[in-house]
Amino acid sequence: MSNIDLFKEVLSKGYTHKGESIVLGAAKLDGEVVPGTQVRIPLKTMNRHGLIAGATGTGKTKTLQGLAEGLSKASVPVLLMDIKGDLSGLAKPGTAESFILERSDAAGVSYTPQGFPVEFLSLSEEKGARLRATVSEFGPILLSKILGLNDTQEGIVSVIFKYCDDNQLPLLDLKDFIRVIQFVSNEGKASFEGSYGKMSTTSLGTIMRKVIELQHQGADLFFGERSFDVDDLMRIDNQGKGMISILRVIDLMDRPKLFSTFMLSLLAELYATLPEAGDEDRPKLVIFIDEAHLVFQEASKALLQQIETVIKLIRSKGVGIYFCTQNPQDVPASVLSQLGLKVQHALRAFTANDRKTIKEAAQNYPETQFYKTEEVLTQMGTGEALVTCLNEKGIPTPLAVTYVMPPESRMDVLTDSEIDEVINKSFIIKKYNEVIDRESAYEILNAKMASAPQEEAAPAKRGKEEKGTLETFLTSSAGKQMARTAANLITRTLLGAIGFSGTTTKKKKSTSWF
Repeated sequence: MSNIDLFKEVLSKGYTHKGESIVLGAAKLDGEVVPGTQVRIPLKTMNRHGLIAGATGTGKTKTLQGLAEGLSKASVPVLLMDIKGDLSGLAKPGTAESFILERSDAAGVSYTPQGFPVEFLSLSEEKGARLRATVSEFGPILLSKILGLNDTQEGIVSVIFKYCDDNQLPLLDLKDFIRVIQFVSNEGKASFEGSYGKMSTTSLGTIMRKVIELQHQGADLFFGERSFDVDDLMRIDNQGKGMISILRVIDLMDRPKLFSTFMLSLLAELYATLPEAGDEDRPKLVIFIDEAHLVFQEASKALLQQIETVIKLIRSKGVGIYFCTQNPQDVPASVLSQLGLKVQHALRAFTANDRKTIKEAAQNYPETQFYKTEEVLTQMGTGEALVTCLNEKGIPTPLAVTYVMPPESRMDVLTDSEIDEVINKSFIIKKYNEVIDRESAYEILNAKMASAPQEEAAPAKRGKEEKGTLETFLTSSAGKQMARTAANLITRTLLGAIGFSGTTTKKKKSTSWF
């Protein structure tokens, strides 16, 4: 048997799947496309996460775009983190150029230019439906991890959340949280310490500075209402295609903490709300994170642990996560070990460190008799990639240099007018771009301080006034937040169950906790 025949036999066994699959491209050997070979990714294992890596200009973003199209055609919703702004072309048909048809013919697949259902989302002032979450929904543990607090400071945040729950002080945005810190440090210090114990002024000051730092990265745009409903990420259009939600975060390159804040909160929310999926034929949602190093950049060890925990567990909810980055080393080894699909585009060896990185990257792939992996990594052209995935039994497939299929949508960005056209057809933009500023902790505490002089001047009427305040509260918007607070407590409990340890602080014998 010739080497090519043996190669075709090995590939056929590895990439023949019983269920639905996505054709990634055609296999190559000795620099030539091998006729009759297709590299297929089974839908059944696309909740096992993956990596798309490669140097700038090697085609990894177009590979991501093609995978998103295949998922959409299979009725699987997709969420894309668009850092560079070059994924908007998914909404419009591509062009049948000669080089595109050549690739399609090599893979034995017909090329049909088409656009896909797209929804633009935003964390900032970019065009699109605004994504938000309340401070209360984050909960004390997740918020503490984002802020990079130590155990003592995390305990203080937990007590502050407990105080707000007990006193019906909704924490909707960061100004609510800051106002509560100011209150328990000054005007309400005595009453607070009487019920919850003393707290270090230094620790409260540190927490305040960390919150202000988060504000400077634009977090005020993210924290607040209306909270985004993850069900809106998992829609199917009238033609049966999965909705491709493109989160445009072009202006967050220099604000990695806000980006990682959103990512971890989204994953935690998905885990807390989605039921166990079991072993299904296709994922419920697939998330692609372009420029994935931004998720891990400046992340504390504790935050990395939480990300790793959620990634391990969210697979069972039918959610797949795919990281797209230049260097595989951008993804922590603990996360890299969880990734079933690896699509490695070319790496460039310009320095001694580059050569060391390439050698390490080659060791992440299965051994093969057909390639010298370390050499292939530097010799592949644009639109070619080393690929291995998991078959339907969870076994890694043979390593294959793949001539990647081109996207059927536009391989370029939309114009401003075309983006406006997509946004004008949005089903959710009116729902989420309405500005809401309900009565919450900030307004309630300010009103309490404003009424304090009158209460001191007429102590005999205090009982009556307190009753009036209670009656007013029960009919106010803050009172209506009580049901939401109860739901938030359930979510926090679920977050604790997936590894967010330290949700409560152990009570000491002394009346002072800190």
